[in-house]
Amino acid sequence: MDWSTTSVLITGGTGSFGQKFVELMMEHHPPKRLVVFSRDELKQHEMRRRFPDSGKSPIRYFIGDVRDRERLYRAFHGIEIVVHAAALKQVPACEYNPFEAIQTNIIGAKNVIDAAIDQGVQKVIAISTDKAVNPISLYGATKLCAEKLFVQGNAYAGGRGIRFSCARYGNVVGSRGSVVPTFLEQRQNGKITITDPRMTRFWITVEQGVEFVIQCIALMQGGEIFVPKAPSMNILDLAKAVDAGCAVEYIGIRPGEKLHEVLIGQDEARNTIEYDDFFTIVPVHHPWEGQPATTRTDGGRRCPEGFRYGSDTNSRWLTIDELQRMLGIPTGGLTD
Repeated sequence: MDWSTTSVLITGGTGSFGQKFVELMMEHHPPKRLVVFSRDELKQHEMRRRFPDSGKSPIRYFIGDVRDRERLYRAFHGIEIVVHAAALKQVPACEYNPFEAIQTNIIGAKNVIDAAIDQGVQKVIAISTDKAVNPISLYGATKLCAEKLFVQGNAYAGGRGIRFSCARYGNVVGSRGSVVPTFLEQRQNGKITITDPRMTRFWITVEQGVEFVIQCIALMQGGEIFVPKAPSMNILDLAKAVDAGCAVEYIGIRPGEKLHEVLIGQDEARNTIEYDDFFTIVPVHHPWEGQPATTRTDGGRRCPEGFRYGSDTNSRWLTIDELQRMLGIPTGGLTD
């Protein structure tokens, strides 16, 4: 894929994912134009210091909200690829502010699809989450709705040639709202709070997430939900990786949380293709033209009936040492 002739826009561009996306794109795949679309002028000001938009830089900054349909239409003019990362994603905040979560995560997704179709965008990939599978939280439910919208956005596009897909993965190390900053703060008082010692999560770095999305953009043909193969970690091991000497207090699972997360449910397995390093969930119905059965012609195999890709039944688990390396913590823990 020739990124040097391509104009790219990322919604939620000042978030953890967005900043890493800009960093890796500029380092490895410099595009013709790279638009950072977000609603926070302060974060854009701070990001501009690191990634200037002056001189020959391809970077441009657009203030805007995905809730604002007209602003998206203006921002998408001349754009060929859109990465949709904007979302309200904190589970407790979404539970307490459900109208706001729906406005951003569902109505915002619809606005992105409409603007992309009408402005001639070629590809749109939306960032999803394991919480969209069998959701019990409002956040997960809104992301499930967003996935459905983006998959069927291919049908709404008609013969315009635009394609929509999703990338679904688990918890990201160091992202805003991650448990890690909370643990690092709590260790100063000698006590770490854990919801349940049995809790497991899929765990990847933000860099791995960005690289996966860039890979998916090149592979996507419309309607796929891409799922990377990621290791699992136990929440108690994560606490030990931060500081093995801290006391632990168990506080119970919060509203909207699960004990374990699932990236591919059993009912999705019938439509899932497994590759060496990722899975692809293909749509059951694909009335748009040219939709293939798989995204690759070689190396893929259908998942067996009843397959489930869960954080508790994963074949790959992170050790405490591996967690420490991912967190940038010296093996053996932190020292004061």
